[in-house]
Amino acid sequence: MNRRKIIVIEDEPDIVEVISYSLKREGYNVLAVDRGDESINLIRNQSPSLIILDLMLPGMDGLSVCRQLKSDPIVKDIPVIIISAKGEESDIVIGLEMGADDYLTKPFGPRELLARVKAVSRRGQVKESQSKERIVLQNLTIDVARHEVRVDDEMVSLTATEFKILHQLAAHPGRAFTREQLLNRVLGMGVVVVDRNIDVHIRSVRKKLGDAAQLIQTIRSVGYRILDN
Repeated sequence: MNRRKIIVIEDEPDIVEVISYSLKREGYNVLAVDRGDESINLIRNQSPSLIILDLMLPGMDGLSVCRQLKSDPIVKDIPVIIISAKGEESDIVIGLEMGADDYLTKPFGPRELLARVKAVSRRGQVKESQSKERIVLQNLTIDVARHEVRVDDEMVSLTATEFKILHQLAAHPGRAFTREQLLNRVLGMGVVVVDRNIDVHIRSVRKKLGDAAQLIQTIRSVGYRILDN
């Protein structure tokens, strides 16, 4: 995977020009495609470090592109930033549930886009550099193998479900998860549970984490994420 290569999937030439210019100034190699159905093979062949994806596309809409990418073991780990004029809360939730790493509403400025690109890229680097057995975020340490959580070297006692939720968030620092995503990943698909039960678990985890509770952020009407270092 080329860490400096970004594929932009967008059918509005003016927006492509602005995005490409901004990214190239930062040293990125930018490839653009204006059809959803032509983007899949390009992504597989080029292995970019990140994908910027519009939702309203000819050939195949952006959500279908995202769904197909995230179901493909070859490219599923490539981060995706959705850009869209659809800024309703429900649209953002759907985009995140499709596997997107971030969602940016049009119109947006070049500096905001660059900040999102750098943040998403940094998350990927953090995930690669962290040991799968041990995650450290500020004063919080999660030892996966030992099933232990420590804050400032003090042991924190969590239930099995609480540990799974915290581990899921901490393994993807900065990434937003909807309540449904957390339920599915922690309890498994098809388990019938009210999604607000996640809120109860999160409150309990925060209480037990003490000073480290501030690492867990609530994204209003969407879900939760844990802060990057």
